[in-house]
Amino acid sequence: MDIISWEFISSLLLIVGIDLVLAGDNAIVIGMAARKLPSRQQKKAILWGTVGAVGIRIIMALLLVTLLKLPALHLIGGLLLIWIAYKLVTDTQEHETVQSSSTLWGSVRTIIIADALMGLDNVLAISGAAHDSYLLVGLGLVISVPIVMWGSTLFIKLIERFPWVIYFGGAILAYTAAHMIVAEPMIAGIFAFAVVKWGVTVIVIIGVLVCGYLHNQEHKQAVDKHHIQG
Repeated sequence: MDIISWEFISSLLLIVGIDLVLAGDNAIVIGMAARKLPSRQQKKAILWGTVGAVGIRIIMALLLVTLLKLPALHLIGGLLLIWIAYKLVTDTQEHETVQSSSTLWGSVRTIIIADALMGLDNVLAISGAAHDSYLLVGLGLVISVPIVMWGSTLFIKLIERFPWVIYFGGAILAYTAAHMIVAEPMIAGIFAFAVVKWGVTVIVIIGVLVCGYLHNQEHKQAVDKHHIQG
């Protein structure tokens, strides 16, 4: 893939969008892991924890890009990413299991371990958007460092002020999932025509957003009912 081609640039922009969308969890993990440190050490913990976590993700992503060359894994990865997109749109859980540490390197270790365990969604999404390009994977994950450290805070504030933004993020992941599915060589014949490819893409995006919206409305009604009864 030519690095000055529109395909490369659009893929890189998609990866940056994915990084930003999925950075919220990372910001919460980092904040909780470093919250007991003195303020002067918190920045160090955030820096080294993020660098270490991204290093782990690069290794995971490079392995995954290689695995995605095997039969059916684009399809499996795409289906899994649809579920991840849905969970992003509907997730209401708190990150209560992240333990903080009172030492700098203890916090760094916690950040790296927790982020590695939670980072499969990010790695899978980036690998799917990278079109088997190791360069795109590396660039995407390196770019994720400042995004996780600073951009995630912005995204969280946007979600708090404009809740619909989370649906935009879900649409980005759903688009990436659909792209992985239609790129599966084993079923390439089904998507021989562009209209079929785009039809599936639109259906996946709308399906994720509608199902997520209905789930959120049901959850909201249940919470409101509980408050009224309480």
